[in-house]
Amino acid sequence: MGSVEVEAFLNYLATKRRVSASTQSQALNAVVFLYDSVLAKPLGEMTGLKRVQRRQRIPVVLTREETKATLGLMEGTSRLMAQLIYGAGLRVHECVTLRVKDIDLSAKTLNIRDSKGSKDRTTVLPSQLRSLLEQHLLRVAVLHKEDLARGAGLAPMPDALARKYPSASSSFAWQFVFPSAVLRPWGDSGRMVRWHVSDSTVQRAFKQAVIRAGIQKHASVHCLRHSFATHLLAAGTDIRTIQLLLGHRSLQTTMIYTHVFQAMKSVTSPFDEL
Repeated sequence: MGSVEVEAFLNYLATKRRVSASTQSQALNAVVFLYDSVLAKPLGEMTGLKRVQRRQRIPVVLTREETKATLGLMEGTSRLMAQLIYGAGLRVHECVTLRVKDIDLSAKTLNIRDSKGSKDRTTVLPSQLRSLLEQHLLRVAVLHKEDLARGAGLAPMPDALARKYPSASSSFAWQFVFPSAVLRPWGDSGRMVRWHVSDSTVQRAFKQAVIRAGIQKHASVHCLRHSFATHLLAAGTDIRTIQLLLGHRSLQTTMIYTHVFQAMKSVTSPFDEL
């Protein structure tokens, strides 16, 4: 099969399967990689390709009351994670991969490493979470000490840092703030390390809390990040500061929250004036 058949397949995804733009793009990139790098038979030009148009979706935002009610129905570590996601505007994976060294309790900041787009940024740590985080980190320190006593106590290191700093993985500073409940072998070495918890841990707990709170919105835990930005905007924080806290490359991405905020403001419909 060549470019004609590939084009027909991609058009079928768009017209019959009605997939999203990202799904079609993923299929296109995968097939192009197959032909270029595996089969060594590059595809020709596809002039009749029907590309799915990307949609600009309005983010789901919870009100302050809905946010408080949902977080109040969560418990334990999942609750602390959700509070941190909302309080600091984190993505879910940024929260679960947070390391001890990246929390500055005295300065009330979080350093987010290698986030989306391979960028680092600093965001705010809510004052109300300082004591909760301190207590949580004490429990993590005890767990780390027990792991070291059993000959484990290692955290997986990014990139080639394990070779550059061979002893760093056993230090408490490099441990995950939200460690996994089990130890697992690391790569070919077979050394036992403690990874971070799964994203689904907080996702499932949040979804259950939304249902119990009786909130009729299609809300995932990621909407806490949207709510963080919208509530900051409502409090008078300038859009440039919100962009920096969220780690958006383009200001246009952050501007979507201005539309959400305007819709949520108390505006009187002309129908109510009749």
